[in-house]
Amino acid sequence: MIYENLSQWRSLLAAARGDEPADLVLRNGAVVDVFTGQIIRRDVAISRGRIAGIGEYEGREEIDLGGAYLAPGLIEGHIHIESSKLTPPRFAEAVVRRGTTTVIADPHEIANVWGIEGVRYMIRRSRQTPLDFFFMLPSCVPATGMETAGASLSAEDLESLLAEEAVLGVGELMNFPGAIFGDKAVLQKAALGRGGKRPVDGHAPRVTGKALAAYIAAGPSTDHECSGVEEACEKLSLGMRVMIREGSTARNLKDLLPLVTTVNERRFLLVSDDCRPGDLVQQGHLDNSLRLATAQGLDSISAIRMTTLNVAETFGLHDRGGIRPGWLADLVAFDNLSDFRAVRVWKSGVLVAEDGKSLQIPVPEKLTTTASLPIPPLSEESFRVFDFNTPVRVIGVVEDQIVTENLALRLMSSAGRLQADPTNDIAKIAVIERHSGSGRIGLGFVKGLGLKEGALASTVAHDSHNLIVAGVDDRSMLTAARALIKCGGGQTAVRGDQILSQFDLPIAGLMCDLDASEAARLDDELIAQAATLGCRIADPFMALSFLALPVIPSLKLTDYGLVDVGLFKHVPLHIQ
Repeated sequence: MIYENLSQWRSLLAAARGDEPADLVLRNGAVVDVFTGQIIRRDVAISRGRIAGIGEYEGREEIDLGGAYLAPGLIEGHIHIESSKLTPPRFAEAVVRRGTTTVIADPHEIANVWGIEGVRYMIRRSRQTPLDFFFMLPSCVPATGMETAGASLSAEDLESLLAEEAVLGVGELMNFPGAIFGDKAVLQKAALGRGGKRPVDGHAPRVTGKALAAYIAAGPSTDHECSGVEEACEKLSLGMRVMIREGSTARNLKDLLPLVTTVNERRFLLVSDDCRPGDLVQQGHLDNSLRLATAQGLDSISAIRMTTLNVAETFGLHDRGGIRPGWLADLVAFDNLSDFRAVRVWKSGVLVAEDGKSLQIPVPEKLTTTASLPIPPLSEESFRVFDFNTPVRVIGVVEDQIVTENLALRLMSSAGRLQADPTNDIAKIAVIERHSGSGRIGLGFVKGLGLKEGALASTVAHDSHNLIVAGVDDRSMLTAARALIKCGGGQTAVRGDQILSQFDLPIAGLMCDLDASEAARLDDELIAQAATLGCRIADPFMALSFLALPVIPSLKLTDYGLVDVGLFKHVPLHIQ
């Protein structure tokens, strides 16, 4: 197998020596050299899908770049494709035109619904794209034992996927208490990558001191959950690579960028984590992170390095990340290094995007009719909460973050039932188990969504993706839940008995096979209708989806009830 493409390598070497013309020569470009931090005005020769050389070459085809900046193709180091609501081909169509040529994804969203078959689905669909997808094995399915997921994956289950060429390592180890205290199942999963043979991604929000030392010793080498400079600095000093996240919900770039220096810059990556379709269409992908980073004062070549070479080295991708002879000809031509508009993109030497348009249109997936979710019949009584004349724990939304506050408040009461209080921005929230038909419902309250009337509901609810509903009256909550049960999954905004907007997500209740523009239109319509209900945050559905994630501090809700993430256990709604 090692000699299978020997003739192709010989042809590449002949082109590198100048003994035969290259397949393609890109002339008159300003080469972004991520190795030396310089801009070099030289031509780039491409042969057999790889870089043959940099300098004076002859090519069978030649393209004049007109002075454009030629950079390595951008590499996404950590993202959950499912959060874009797009399938891999549709996601690729949206980001390749922005200069992204490689994506490293963690498919734990779909794995929490469909298990191993969900991971295989993502791998299979990713092969039908104009860029390279790699995957990290979802290590937390379910994320914790405090919720109900659609599957449970052991280390043995995950090991069966290691033979897949697209699998790089182990995805974010979200059960950080399990890792810190040596839980057997968690350590077995971490062992799939321990020793440096395969990378293990971390997930350790606000973990410090000796607990952090224990967590790192368990195997994780990266972290994308830093929300402040002090936290990131400690993780850097203990040898972790810090992923600076700028997504649709968690936006940490502005806070963390001051920590980046010429000394430590090679230990940072710019990543997305979660991107809604509207943001991909209107703002972009990693090109948006480059714009934001340079606008904050980061050197443009450093920013590019943090989305190319740094990422490739972190994940052991030794054939990309820079413009180097022998490496893949994954290239993007930017018109300048301030707004980073991609004018041309090549994947393995093939032009895949030009002037902001992807040149490869995905073939739509043929979807079968989705059955209703296995949830027993609901009524308004399903959402009612008794008043025991005590304060209650309330989830506090933190804008632009996925962490929440753990509030203690006294709420309005009527006829012995606790009520939402829209005048004080308090809504009721429910998480309804949607995988096994148990009928289990966790109930609580949330402050900060901005709802004045109606309800929002979603089957995108990290990470187990049960049906989550937030509203100010039980009738609206019932209408919203029933609407998604009927269509088999998606997101909706309702007022009373009226459905204002609905976005069906027939693939695991997480994704659709629409193109990004159409998905963005539906997504924007949802958000616009949520705004008519009073929601003041940029994307209330993204914010809502993280209120059920019991591995992000401080207070969250699962189908079993409230979770104090600091204590890592369920706590009662009523405070005695």
